[in-house]
Amino acid sequence: MRRQMLLVAAVLAAATSLPAITHAQGRNDPDEQQRRQEQEAAKKRKQREEWGDVQGPLPQLRNAGPCPFVKSLYDAARYVEFKDGKEASASVGYTGEIQGVSAGCEYKDSDPIKVKMQVLFELGRGPTAGSREKTYHYWIAVTDRNREVIAKETFDLPVTFPEGQDRVYATEDIDEILIPRASSTTSGSNFEVLVGFEVTPEMAEFNRLGKRFRLNVGQTASNTEQ
Repeated sequence: MRRQMLLVAAVLAAATSLPAITHAQGRNDPDEQQRRQEQEAAKKRKQREEWGDVQGPLPQLRNAGPCPFVKSLYDAARYVEFKDGKEASASVGYTGEIQGVSAGCEYKDSDPIKVKMQVLFELGRGPTAGSREKTYHYWIAVTDRNREVIAKETFDLPVTFPEGQDRVYATEDIDEILIPRASSTTSGSNFEVLVGFEVTPEMAEFNRLGKRFRLNVGQTASNTEQ
């Protein structure tokens, strides 16, 4: 499904200050992060090929510098419902996982940064799911490199599970995220674009602790993994 997200936000002039850049690099090396993202992307591509759900790459966009980092937020990258809050395979309702994020950007001179995104979701239906229809909710946020949120928008993701199937895939295309820049020297690397499910505090804690239940969860405990 295609979406359009227009962000009109004030970009802090401090985003180009050298002390902030140095601090951010010391806290999270961009080269190491890029290597990890490439490794994760290669893993996701192989996984999608095995599942027979291969997406075409996004068209290349022209840009005068590096693009913002685009990724899913770990605490919100998965969605797992439990009936009555009981963490057991037989209590799982609806589940979801962000399986891949692709992005490209374009900017020049002092123009805003234009970002396009494509997000692949894997969505599941567990033993306590009451219907074949479910509307998930996810958000996209833009932050500066100091992790302050500049703008955030939430989207609906309605899904219908075919009869006899407990797992579906959905691709969301975000046609345009517009990020204003303080000046022509403000690089895309000053920003991050994050995506995640709308989750409860309990779901976020479940994700944060690294607990997992497979999306095609069945009726027995053999379908769980910790």
